[in-house]
Amino acid sequence: MMNRRDVRWERMFPDELEAAFEERPVVYLPYGLCEPHGPQNALGMDALRAHSAACLAARQYGGIVAPPCYWHVHEHGGEGVWAWPRIGERRPWLTAVPVWMFLKNLFYHIRAADALGFHGAVVFSGHAGPFTQDIAQLLAIVQPRLAMRVDVLIGIGAESAFEDDKGMGGHAGRGETSVLWATDPDCVDLSRLPPPDAPGPHFALGTLAAESDRRAGERMVAALVARLGQMADQLLADYGRTKPTHKPLTFDDVEDIWDREIRPLIPEFNAMQDLKPGQEPPPQDSRWYANWRVRYRG
Repeated sequence: MMNRRDVRWERMFPDELEAAFEERPVVYLPYGLCEPHGPQNALGMDALRAHSAACLAARQYGGIVAPPCYWHVHEHGGEGVWAWPRIGERRPWLTAVPVWMFLKNLFYHIRAADALGFHGAVVFSGHAGPFTQDIAQLLAIVQPRLAMRVDVLIGIGAESAFEDDKGMGGHAGRGETSVLWATDPDCVDLSRLPPPDAPGPHFALGTLAAESDRRAGERMVAALVARLGQMADQLLADYGRTKPTHKPLTFDDVEDIWDREIRPLIPEFNAMQDLKPGQEPPPQDSRWYANWRVRYRG
């Protein structure tokens, strides 16, 4: 393994990028957003941990980490319904975009990596949600047009490393908090947690957050990094086996594929669906009502 100064694309010099590419032509594409994760976690948790874990994987196994994207899907569809009881009317500090904008950007990011000649790309979204199926639908359409092989990891991506059976605590619970504590310790402050009997909502706080454990987080991150490395290995093996020779897509190609094959699917995207059985819409006078049932007008 070469001695790297850095693995972050935006902080590397041209000769460093070329050397890293020649050694292992894999790119990690980290995604997340600024979103309420309890009072104890920095808002950028999802992208922070995705970027940090990708950097650890690139340092250990090789590859290049693309600049993280902090604009992601939220607010409409099921995520708007989810947000109302957990965040309420407090300013949410979201960096949210509708699902079609996120997916089109993702398409362009993948196109750029393929045009540069990467053999594999690991898309790692620290933010999870209903859009997960929509990413898979996009890639099913896009992958046959690429030489580069693509795989996707969503969420923490690791099993619990706690020594009890209490679980991870859900969104902004002890699992997510512990992972962020391990990757970006300056972005976790348990002293900000509310007293156990304080009335909520507490900025989408999960459960068991007070039992977060940095060492458990480190174990989960180690498993996550290993998985990222294995995914990259598989992508490179698939590329080597098939030896694809597709001509790189142009901007016009992306727009044509989007208009013909993806745009008609948008109303049926999982992230666009309003309510699941048993769910109630946000109140009409809440900040969440305006966008939760947004319709694509492109």
